[in-house]
Amino acid sequence: MSKTKVKVLSIQTEAPEAAHTLWVSSKLLRKWGIAPRQSVNLRFGAFRSYVKIMPLKTPGLVRVSGSLASGMGLGRGALLRASFRTSSQTISVGPVIGVIMSRASPQDTNRPFGDTTTFCRELVAAAKKEGCFVYFFTPSDIGSSHGTISGWTYDKGWKRGTFPMPDVLHNRLTSRKYENLESVQQLFHEAKTRHGTQVFNEKYLDKTEVFSALKQEASVQKHLPESHAFTGYDVLKAMAAKHRILFLKPIRGSLGKGIIRVARTETGVYACQYSETNGTRRVNYPSLAKVYAAVSPRLKRQRFQIQQGLQLASVGGRPIDFRALAQKGATGQWGVTSIVGRIAGPNHFVSNLAKGGTIASMKDALQSSDLPVGRRGAAMASLRKAAVDIAKAVDKTIDAHFGELGVDLAVDKSGRVWLLEVNSKPSKNDNTQLTEGKIRPSVKTLVQYARYLAKL
Repeated sequence: MSKTKVKVLSIQTEAPEAAHTLWVSSKLLRKWGIAPRQSVNLRFGAFRSYVKIMPLKTPGLVRVSGSLASGMGLGRGALLRASFRTSSQTISVGPVIGVIMSRASPQDTNRPFGDTTTFCRELVAAAKKEGCFVYFFTPSDIGSSHGTISGWTYDKGWKRGTFPMPDVLHNRLTSRKYENLESVQQLFHEAKTRHGTQVFNEKYLDKTEVFSALKQEASVQKHLPESHAFTGYDVLKAMAAKHRILFLKPIRGSLGKGIIRVARTETGVYACQYSETNGTRRVNYPSLAKVYAAVSPRLKRQRFQIQQGLQLASVGGRPIDFRALAQKGATGQWGVTSIVGRIAGPNHFVSNLAKGGTIASMKDALQSSDLPVGRRGAAMASLRKAAVDIAKAVDKTIDAHFGELGVDLAVDKSGRVWLLEVNSKPSKNDNTQLTEGKIRPSVKTLVQYARYLAKL
């Protein structure tokens, strides 16, 4: 199957017979072995049409009638990849990438997706460079049609349109509430079963699910702090007997919200630190039973994970952790696109930027830390390897399709690398400052993986 980039242009014609005509450069027809006036199948995402082929002198050009362009969701035109499969007599154009977002503000024509609009623009630019077509939609755009979706695309401004079900669907929903909507789950199911759409990052991960699954993988066990579902006092008592420091984490929490640090002091008092919006609230309890009495009401509202506490490398007494972005790219294999260090803010024991944390390169974070100089180089190599190994293990052990994962890691004071959590919806705003017109490697890799999945 030969693949090439072509310029697809929409033309207006009043001739009824031209409505299902595709004009293709003669050079491309010879390459594909298609005779003029031959009829073939045209495929663009879920869009299908039987078309008659007419030759053009202009190289690298495909023209479609206005009615065909409307059915494809194309505006004036686009630079897209095209291939011809002889066995099915099908010209495939695209690939078509759909991105489901949590919400949009149609009244804000410059920033319909709020803080993530710049990322969306970046994704459009990366898709154009790769010869792909990308559009965006929200749960409220899902209708009753099985083959089309209303949404947004960008061409010298944001425009609404109706587009075919994509070849590849990237789930960027940032709320479990939206992801669990019946309409969204039905869309995912129909996209996969009816149209053969590849859906990736199709579900959220919770902390207990990840750690339970990874315990079965020998390659990553050395990176796992002891961790259990926090089911009651017996678990707290057993963990406290083994570890001086413990962390209680909401299994579906994010941005460091709701985390509690419990540390046994030399006097036997238990010092608890609660991560809150304005800083860290500190309370001392005379016994473990008192600790449990204080935190147990929270167990009725949400589920928690209890985890072995670690003595992390720090900068000026502020702990550091690392966010690795692991992605699949053009070959479909896992790799590390970036790793940044995140230094906890003053009066916080979590490093999230929302809690006043700051970011630095992995190298700068380690060089400014209290980790012994001789162990810093090995720590950098270990962080990269651990991120890839953990991403592979998640992919292997959890029944869902992932194309990118945010892997949160930490380095203890001896240089050992530990897993903190895995995020299936890594933020597009907290690792690097977005610059208008710039395309980050992470966005390029995302589009290249979509191309790999679509085989275009």
